[in-house]
Amino acid sequence: MTQAQPPEPTRTRVSNLHDGLLREVTGDHGGNGTILAHRAYLKEGARAPVAFIDLVVLPPHTSIGLHRHADDEETYVILSGRGRMTLDGEEFTVRSGDVVPNRPYGEHGLANDSDADLTLLVFEIGPLDGAR
Repeated sequence: MTQAQPPEPTRTRVSNLHDGLLREVTGDHGGNGTILAHRAYLKEGARAPVAFIDLVVLPPHTSIGLHRHADDEETYVILSGRGRMTLDGEEFTVRSGDVVPNRPYGEHGLANDSDADLTLLVFEIGPLDGAR
């Protein structure tokens, strides 16, 4: 006779991305196609200068269009896949493990030019009150 396993404790403050949290976003910043995104953190009610943290999935041949932010810094952390990053007029390949800081007032965009998903975290810090 085997003993029954105790029930898992309730996880009241834990969400799971595999349970339908990713939402479709079409033409993000003028980019191509429909990407998937989940805002994992939003500054509302928080005291930290983090504006948001997003998990983003770019399916094959989709993109986040070239765009600028104001007085904030946005960092892309490539979790899996590869693509083409444009940063202040320079274009280069990014791959799993790359961390790309997008400086205040800089122009940036990301394209998935592969046949596999590109997954990244996007952290936005700011406003920075004029710090550069």
